[in-house]
Amino acid sequence: MEFELQARGSSRSAGNPTRIFLVVDEQPMVRHGFALSIGEIYPGTRVMEAGSLDEALDIGRKTPELVLVLYDPGPQRLDDADVAAGAGDGLRRLKETLVAVPVLILTNSDEVADIVESVRMGARGYVLKTSPPEVLEHAISLALSGDVFLPLPRAVLNGALSEGPRGNDDILDRLTDRQRDVFELLLAGHSNKEIARGLGVLEGTVKVHVRAIMQKLGVRNRTQVAVVAARNGCFSGEG
Repeated sequence: MEFELQARGSSRSAGNPTRIFLVVDEQPMVRHGFALSIGEIYPGTRVMEAGSLDEALDIGRKTPELVLVLYDPGPQRLDDADVAAGAGDGLRRLKETLVAVPVLILTNSDEVADIVESVRMGARGYVLKTSPPEVLEHAISLALSGDVFLPLPRAVLNGALSEGPRGNDDILDRLTDRQRDVFELLLAGHSNKEIARGLGVLEGTVKVHVRAIMQKLGVRNRTQVAVVAARNGCFSGEG
C-alpha cells in the first residue's frame, strides 16, 4: 500500500524525484496512521507500507528512491531470547539489504537495553509509538541528516536505571557546568543548532563542547555518548 500527499502549489520534475519513506508494521491501522502522519509532515513525499519484514525487504530491493524506513520489529522482551534474537535479526536483514538507507525503530518498548542494542546494530534512531508528532518529525530529520535520535534521558532512564548506575563513577563529574548543559540536551536528541539556540551560544561553540565531551568520555560519536550515559545511570530519578 502507498499514498502520496503533495504540497499545494508544488511541482516536481524528472530531475527532482519524489522521496520515498517506508513504514513497516504488522498492524494495518497503526502503520497507516504513521504513514498519514509522515505525509502531513513531509507533503509531496511518497509513503509506502509493509506488513512484514519480507515485504519490506522486497520493496527495498525494488525501490532505489527509498530514503528512510520506520520499522517495528515486534516484541523485544529481553527475558525471551528467541523473541529478542528475532527482532535483532530483522534489523540486521534490513541493514544488509538497504545498506545506506537509514532505519528508525518504531516501537512501544522503552527499555534502555532495547534502545542501546538497536542503535548498536545500526538503527538511526528509536521512536516510541506514544511520542507526539513533533518527536517523530525531529527523529526523521536527524536520521535523514545522518544523525541519531535517542529518547534516553528522563522518562526512559528514570525507570530503567532506578536500580542504580552500572558504572563505578559519575561521568558528570568529568564535565564542566556548560558541558553538562550541552550533554543533557545532546542526550535529549537535540541537534547542535537547537542546543545553541537553547543555550544562547554560537553553534560553533556547541561543536567545541560536544568534541570535548566525547574526548572526556572516550567515545567517538553521539550514539556512544548516549550508551555511556545509559550504562552509568548519570540521571537521577527526578522527572
